[in-house]
Amino acid sequence: MAWNIFKREKKQKKPDTWRDNVATFAWAMLIAVIIRSLFFQPFNIPSSSMKPNLLIGDFLFVSKFSYGYSRHSLPFSPPIMHGRTSDRQPARGDVVVFKLPADNRTDFIKRVIGLPGDTIEMRNGVVVLNGKALPRERIAAFEEARADGSLASFRQYRETLPGGRSYLVLDEVDHGPADNTGVYRVPQGHYFMMGDNRDNSADSRVSRYVGYVPHENLVGPAQILFFSFDDHTPLWKIWRWPSAIRFSRVLSSVE
Repeated sequence: MAWNIFKREKKQKKPDTWRDNVATFAWAMLIAVIIRSLFFQPFNIPSSSMKPNLLIGDFLFVSKFSYGYSRHSLPFSPPIMHGRTSDRQPARGDVVVFKLPADNRTDFIKRVIGLPGDTIEMRNGVVVLNGKALPRERIAAFEEARADGSLASFRQYRETLPGGRSYLVLDEVDHGPADNTGVYRVPQGHYFMMGDNRDNSADSRVSRYVGYVPHENLVGPAQILFFSFDDHTPLWKIWRWPSAIRFSRVLSSVE
C-alpha cells in the first residue's frame, strides 16, 4: 500500500509538458515584442534604392529609442497615441526607417537630407541644400554582378553634407526624371528623405507618393548590418548558401 501511495504522489508531481511549453512560448513572444517595440527591430532591404550602401538581401537592426517612441514603434501601428515621446530629431545623413505617409503602414528606408525649415532642390543630379550645392567627388565605379553573371557598372560619388558627414551615392543616368526639380521647403515637424541610388528611388522628391515625412512616422535609424545574402541565389538552392552569404558585410555599421 505504501508503494501505491508513493507512485500516486510521483504521478501527481509529473510536470504538465504541454502547458509548460505554451507558457514558455508566450513568454518568449512577449519578450520579443518588448525588444522589437522598445529597443531594436530587424529590417531587411527589399529594393535597390539605397545602393551602394545597402543592398537587396541586407538585414539590419533599427534602433527604436533613438528618436523617442510613437505609435509606429509598436507592431501594426495601433492608434493609441499621437506624436512622439521625445523631441529628439534625426541628423542630416541618418539612414532612417519610416512609415510611408501615404498609408502609415509600409516601411521605407532612406537618408535624411533635409530638416525642418531647409530648402532642397535638384540641379542636374546635384543636391542643392539651402541654396548651396552639396560637394560630391566622383570615385571608382560601383560594380555589381547581374543574375546572368555579367557585371554592371554605375557612376559613384562621395557626397558631403554641411558639417563634413559624407556617404556614397550613385548617379546611373544623365537627365533622370528627378535630376532637376523645383524647390522643396521642408515644413516644421517633417523631414526630406532621399535614396542613395538617386535615379532609382521613390522618395520625398515624389510628392504624390512619399513627400515630406512627419516626425511621428519615424521608426528609427538603421545602425548595424547583421547579415547579408546574395539576392540572386534562390533559397531552395541550399548547397549555394555558403557562397551566397556576403561575409564582408556581416556585422558592419550603416554609413
